[in-house]
Amino acid sequence: MSNDATYLAKLQDYYADNNVLPPYSTIMSLLGLKSKSPVAALIARLKLQGFLESTPEKRLKPGTRFFERPIFDSVQAGAPRQADDSRYDTLSIDQYLVESPSNTVLVNVKGDSMIDAGIMPGDTVVVEKRGPARAGDMVIAIVDNEFTLKTLGNEKGKFVLIPANPAYPVIRPKGDLEIFGIVVGQFRKYK
Repeated sequence: MSNDATYLAKLQDYYADNNVLPPYSTIMSLLGLKSKSPVAALIARLKLQGFLESTPEKRLKPGTRFFERPIFDSVQAGAPRQADDSRYDTLSIDQYLVESPSNTVLVNVKGDSMIDAGIMPGDTVVVEKRGPARAGDMVIAIVDNEFTLKTLGNEKGKFVLIPANPAYPVIRPKGDLEIFGIVVGQFRKYK
């Protein structure tokens, strides 16, 4: 049972490479097990813990906890401190960032008008298509049939779009302003 975390990690890597969980025979060779009975016992334990589930056709699929990642103690951004591998909790990125999957989209950011808000070109923002937006919300707006990412503001009772880079002007729509969605998160991948 102490190897379950290692075995789960191998199954997660397999899933990342193949977008499917392997059959028992492949799991047996992948994990270096000698027969299918230890595989069946492992699968049963991982199902009990919520990492795996079965489809109606009796195939394996990721469970609700399959995509959890360990959260380690915080890292000091200032002076270094002693390292500690203690785990405090786990987190599924999707559960953390996506409250309403059917109303959530990911949008890739182009341009640098929001860099002072920490949003860089190439970042991906998590956007909930919901309303109404309020002044102070970061939004994806449609102005003159073009999408833009800005902070929604209010000037003299009218909505404006405020950039987070002094090189760009405040957008004061002359026509309709449509809010596509509200930004609820962001991420970036470093190379």
